[in-house]
Amino acid sequence: VILDLGLPGKGGLEILKAIRERGNQTPILIATARDAIEDRITGLNHGADDYLVKPFDLRELIARLHAVLRRRTGQGNPVLTCGKITLDPGTKEVTLEGTAVAVSPREFTLLETLMRKPGVVLSRETLADSIYRWGEEIESNAIEVHLHNLRKKLGASTIINVRGVGYRIAET
Repeated sequence: VILDLGLPGKGGLEILKAIRERGNQTPILIATARDAIEDRITGLNHGADDYLVKPFDLRELIARLHAVLRRRTGQGNPVLTCGKITLDPGTKEVTLEGTAVAVSPREFTLLETLMRKPGVVLSRETLADSIYRWGEEIESNAIEVHLHNLRKKLGASTIINVRGVGYRIAET
């Protein structure tokens, strides 16, 4: 949950407290214009997992969301490994059996999306949403082209097509 404190009607802190009082442990990141240290302390003490002050760079928001999710799943190390493939979101490096593999930024993001959910079938739409911005024109076969390029670089059996459903990364 990305929660703003300055909501109309019920305040964000009230919503946060209500969520936590029900025992709901969904990760919550506060994104607000309130920048006083007391506001930050209050938000974190009421159960927020992180606190981000507006204005912020969208890349920082995404990085903080990934960090919150890593902490929640017990994965302190951001490096993702799936079989013989290793992906480091921090350095934007991909390796296959220890050898660096050059991938485009969109291929990297597509591979990262698949590796964050190993074995889970992700729809074409989900994959497109991960690599294209809102309103950006998408070629009809763009996802398939990126997947084809990744298969050429990482091995044909790396990304599996589940016919009519989507794609998943092989776990071995």
